[in-house]
Amino acid sequence: MASHKQIVDDAYKTPLQSHLSYKDKTAVVTGGARGIGLALARQVAELGGNVAVLDYLPQPDDEFHELEKVFGIKARYYRTDVTEKESLENSVAQVVEEFGRIDGCVAAAGIVYDAPFLEDTWESVTRAQMVNVVGTYFSAQLAARQMETQGTGGSIVLIASICAHQTLPTQHVSAYSASKGAVKALGHALAVELGPKNIRVNTISPGYIYTAMIEGVMEQFPSLAALMKEDPPLGRIGNRADIKGAVAYYLSDASSPPTTLAK
Repeated sequence: MASHKQIVDDAYKTPLQSHLSYKDKTAVVTGGARGIGLALARQVAELGGNVAVLDYLPQPDDEFHELEKVFGIKARYYRTDVTEKESLENSVAQVVEEFGRIDGCVAAAGIVYDAPFLEDTWESVTRAQMVNVVGTYFSAQLAARQMETQGTGGSIVLIASICAHQTLPTQHVSAYSASKGAVKALGHALAVELGPKNIRVNTISPGYIYTAMIEGVMEQFPSLAALMKEDPPLGRIGNRADIKGAVAYYLSDASSPPTTLAK
């Protein structure tokens, strides 16, 4: 049996590019039909992994349909409402049937409403919590159950938000902030609970990221657009490429090279 030192040294000396590879693995990406979620689905494909996208939209953006041809991987789209138990469970079951495994899960499905706290409605607040919190919770749970069944471990990445850490004075997003704070806290709890099962859980909290949706917001609110460009230390709004590297690290073995330590 290899010694503890030998196993650790072997993992350390393995090239980083090998740890970043996602070849022969499959990741589920919720909210991957467009925007940040689609960028993260593309990132899985760039690493050589297969990707299953779950989203509420009838069809994903055209970029999704390029993934198989460009990267030579398997990509499938499942129209899914993450707030509906049957819809989510059926989609995950289809993923397992078609791909045979789930190695990673990126819970990126989310919505945001801008409304003053005293004027917000029951419908918009509960919808935000259902998508951002409940949908994230059970997407992660279903993926983790499959990882445990496989006995191979895996990685879950929850997409929180800068709103989980600080207030954005130019917007009225109290319901969204509450939901993303919950996602961040969920990440802490799951990391501890699932760690012994060799399932890693991390959260990422993006700030303003340029997408088609944000472009519309910037056009509607010029003062907010100026803040997005001027307030960040780098002097620019974030873009989807800024997030891809972080998720690639957490999703892949780069963040935790596989080792079997000698007892």
